[in-house]
Amino acid sequence: MPVKTDVRADLWPALPLETWEDTRATLHMWMQIVGKISLDLTPRVNHFWNIAFQITPRGLATLPMTAGDRTFTITFDFVSHELVFLFSDGTTHANGLRPQTVADFYKETMATLEKLGVRVHVWPMPVEIPNPIRLDQDTVHRSYDPAPVESFHRILLTIKPVFESFRCRFVGKCSPVHFFWGSMDLAVTRFNGKRAPERPEADAMTRESYSHEVISHGWWAGGGAVKEPSFYAYAAPEPPGFREAPMRPSATYYSKDFSIFVLPYEAVRRAEDPVKELNTFLDVTYEAAARLAGWDRAELERR
Repeated sequence: MPVKTDVRADLWPALPLETWEDTRATLHMWMQIVGKISLDLTPRVNHFWNIAFQITPRGLATLPMTAGDRTFTITFDFVSHELVFLFSDGTTHANGLRPQTVADFYKETMATLEKLGVRVHVWPMPVEIPNPIRLDQDTVHRSYDPAPVESFHRILLTIKPVFESFRCRFVGKCSPVHFFWGSMDLAVTRFNGKRAPERPEADAMTRESYSHEVISHGWWAGGGAVKEPSFYAYAAPEPPGFREAPMRPSATYYSKDFSIFVLPYEAVRRAEDPVKELNTFLDVTYEAAARLAGWDRAELERR
């Protein structure tokens, strides 16, 4: 007799902090190492879209990178739990994803690239986190538990088509649905085409990322000011009245630390219809931000 499985649990698995947080913190630093390789080996696209990871059926992959006359990608394969290097000349190599320090992962990854004939220079300092430790010296983060990693990957695969559908309802400039390794979040960002106010005090990456007015949505893997995995929505610049606007679903709240609306992932996965719950959050937050910011919605939205 076939074993019955909880389909919704498979599509919207739990990601409790007690099993995920240590692995998440380590994986985040490993991702920064691979992301910085992409930063060095790809030409800059607006808003740094060239360095974002892409969701694949097996994990997260860089966009294609060029090394001499070869093209290659690096993939975090969360099915076989390997870091996979694929080259256009047929060369393949894989390092196992396993408990090890960030410093050892850095050393192993750089040695692999050298062995494969790829010259790369990275700044070994993590970004977008408090109290960073140099990646080549970090012996604090060393955890890797395959079970929560597989749940993390399953969540990305479940969320992506919802975000893609949301993206398709907009005909103005819009980012791909992609994963940023700096903040460890899946994001999709809409633009109205207008330049945003200058941010002279910000770093170069922030100035580029917010060079134009945006309304952005995404899913965080947790950590930082919002510890638990959560969906988010924000407008930059934030229009007056946005933070006071009524929001749905009921679990949505405004974080003053990040100036964003937050909807805990757990509230979505436990909803009677998680996809409907997520779409409500995406639509309500966007509509409030676009209305208050005076976006030309008739020109930007699919009729």
